[in-house]
Amino acid sequence: MPFNLGSYHYPQPVIVLAPMAGVSDLPFRRLCQQNGADYSTAEMISAKPELLHTAYSAARLQFDLDPRYPKIVQLVGGDAALLAEAALLMQAKGADIIDLNMGCPAKTVAKQQAGSALLADLRQVEKILAAVVRAVNIPVTLKTRLGYHDGEPVIAEVARIAEACGIAALAVHGRSRAQRYQGEADYATIAAAKAKTRLPVIANGDIKSAEQAKTLLDRYGFDGIMIGRAALGDPWLFARCQALINGRDIPAAAKNTQIRAHLRDLHQHYGAQATAIARKHLHAYLRPHPDYPALRPAINHAAHLDAQLALIPR
Repeated sequence: MPFNLGSYHYPQPVIVLAPMAGVSDLPFRRLCQQNGADYSTAEMISAKPELLHTAYSAARLQFDLDPRYPKIVQLVGGDAALLAEAALLMQAKGADIIDLNMGCPAKTVAKQQAGSALLADLRQVEKILAAVVRAVNIPVTLKTRLGYHDGEPVIAEVARIAEACGIAALAVHGRSRAQRYQGEADYATIAAAKAKTRLPVIANGDIKSAEQAKTLLDRYGFDGIMIGRAALGDPWLFARCQALINGRDIPAAAKNTQIRAHLRDLHQHYGAQATAIARKHLHAYLRPHPDYPALRPAINHAAHLDAQLALIPR
């Protein structure tokens, strides 16, 4: 079914880039959107004032000015009042949508009773969702998991709470917090929760091909698919998904030209820090290449932009 996020209207199932710390920065989000992602979410930032107002957070709050794509800020935290204040500040700074992170399984986040750790306390989940929705007049979305404990899903209850609080859409990673990234994503449990809510539900976790994405949409009727780790090194996956699912043509992509443009964008965006950050992407891009074993040490030792560009096959 079609759904709306404020002034952004999506008549068909969406194919979107997941927020990923250390990956979904502005250069990568821009590249994925150029290749068919309907929208993307910036890397999460903490709602704590001492962390919210840092250069680190500011770097994560840079957005493409292309009006076709919403500016989505993802906030993480466990304090309802601080999250509401942070959401109001992000709205004032021009955010189109606030996304709340209740899915991150990292221990550093869980220690603060934030991210997926909140799934062990649904009263606090409700308190946070209600406070943030009340604080802003832009859509608030939720990214979450099946539950805290393996085999004890609470996602249907989370969906009920989210709908009652006025959340605009729900993205669900098909694992528990305890699983982290082990085992297989459980799409059937996401679908069972979707059947009990009127909220748009976007499925996330282990989606690696256009064929798999289409199968999930056809089988379960999700309102969209969220692609995470599979997009690293393959931003063209979005175009393949759009072509198969929504009957669009796959645009001709000069992949090596786009890789070079991505590297240049990273260096312009990060300056002196760019070489190490670009290295991660270079490994992902070149890993399928038959000469990757020989290229691998060269990637690790390339110390500037020109050296990295020289590694891209002609």
